[in-house]
Amino acid sequence: MPETGGESGKGFFNVMRIVKAARYTARGFGHALVHDTSFRQEFVVALILAPIGIWLGDNGVERALLILPLLLVLLVELLNGAVETVVDRIGTERNELSGRAKDLASAAVFVALLSVPVVWGLVLLG
Repeated sequence: MPETGGESGKGFFNVMRIVKAARYTARGFGHALVHDTSFRQEFVVALILAPIGIWLGDNGVERALLILPLLLVLLVELLNGAVETVVDRIGTERNELSGRAKDLASAAVFVALLSVPVVWGLVLLG
């Protein structure tokens, strides 16, 4: 019979595990807001554009389509920050693979950023 959340923390529903995960999540957002200028800027833009997207969308699908790329940018920027942090943790000396990892993560952010005007244009002008 599966556990329902005892001491081991391996149950399907473990309140303490959820609380700990929420703390890690809050700490991650805190680190991003304090240490990552790009994330801060994109977060502010998302806070401005999300209500505009809700207002401009004609229905739930359009509203979701206008908000999702904003969340995608934040998601990819968080992952970019994680990659940069891990690479810097390993070493700050120049290394081709470290540089490639950072460049790839940066390119992912760029693609996510491109999705905003593309989706907004298609939804609002299409």
